[in-house]
Amino acid sequence: MKLNFRKSGTGKPLIILHGLFGSADNWYSIAKELEKDYTLYLVDQRNHGDSPHSADWNYDLMAEDLLQLMNDEGIAQAHLMGHSMGGKTVMHFALSHPERVEKLIVADIAPRYYPLHHQVILEGLNAIPVNAIKSRKEADDILAQYIRSVGIRQFLLKSLGRNDAGGFEWKINLDVITEKIEIVGQEIDAGHAFPKPTLFMGGANSDYIRPEDQESILRLFPNSQTIFIPNAGHWLHAEQPAAVIEAVRGFLG
Repeated sequence: MKLNFRKSGTGKPLIILHGLFGSADNWYSIAKELEKDYTLYLVDQRNHGDSPHSADWNYDLMAEDLLQLMNDEGIAQAHLMGHSMGGKTVMHFALSHPERVEKLIVADIAPRYYPLHHQVILEGLNAIPVNAIKSRKEADDILAQYIRSVGIRQFLLKSLGRNDAGGFEWKINLDVITEKIEIVGQEIDAGHAFPKPTLFMGGANSDYIRPEDQESILRLFPNSQTIFIPNAGHWLHAEQPAAVIEAVRGFLG
């Protein structure tokens, strides 16, 4: 699958993968601050953003999508950074293709299995009759019955786009994500470790990376360090962008 991506900047390649329900645009403000030092690739993963939709959706395929992008772009080796679902994709990729990765950054996710916890979001998104609504406010009013946070609703509704007829459509493949949501939480594991420098970057107010995760992190990524961004939750790049940029620059050097 040929993924949609946005390319900018100069220098060593830095490829960034978004999380579930997200898109490449989620990392645009971060990229603008880094593009004078790196060639940024902001990627839409399959079934998200402007990348193709497919009924086949798992971490093996998402890692292979990334490999195809690197091959198509002639990138022999790159820095990789992924948030949440994207973090699991880049972990899987690094363990499968270590020779293609220079340094690895994983944002607010660990290799362990995560139980299902997106059901309310999926109920809310599926309650929106995209073929019938006339405005984004209609969609937001429906979603507000399921999700109280204005910020989370705004994030989710970024995936509500216009179609050629002027109506609304989902950029995410909502049907497949709903059907196969359990794949997002799957454990990342391998019989070998990724030996290169790795940064796990969590939100201090998030519980996605816990103290007990250090055992599996260090087993799979022994040359890793874990830091926590103060006053940030799971969407650390949106909540504390300056601190995230500083951490990325410090790690990549």
